[in-house]
Amino acid sequence: MLDDIEFKTVINSTPLVSIDILPIKNGKVLLGKRINKPAQGYYFSPGGRIYKNETINDAMTRIAKDELNVNLKFMPTFIGIFEHFYKDSIFFDVSTHYINLAYELKVQGQINLPTMQHEEYKWFSIEDLLDSNQVHKYVKDYIGVKYEK
Repeated sequence: MLDDIEFKTVINSTPLVSIDILPIKNGKVLLGKRINKPAQGYYFSPGGRIYKNETINDAMTRIAKDELNVNLKFMPTFIGIFEHFYKDSIFFDVSTHYINLAYELKVQGQINLPTMQHEEYKWFSIEDLLDSNQVHKYVKDYIGVKYEK
């Protein structure tokens, strides 16, 4: 793990590679209201960065457990690659650039959701998600690619 000084240098110098997971159940998408920057205060998909020397599958398994409290039995379906640019970050004077790998995870049963990254969760229909000004535009990009046919 990087300490704050090293991590700030990384964020300031290079894109972060991350995974975002769109949990889908009964045609609805689960989003959490972000506590931290970037995208603070918006409903956003659970996700996280890939660590150095961590495979995508290992990162997916860790992120699903950390962000959704789900033990993956299979890998989610790949949606696409996206770029996210933010003027802010967890650090006051640094912007953030992400290369995001977006995935859809079909969910069954109840999920016992953690509250470390999101203060509340909400299931959105596709229409409500696209119409909401509380859902971040980058999440809407995922939906646009997924359902643009």
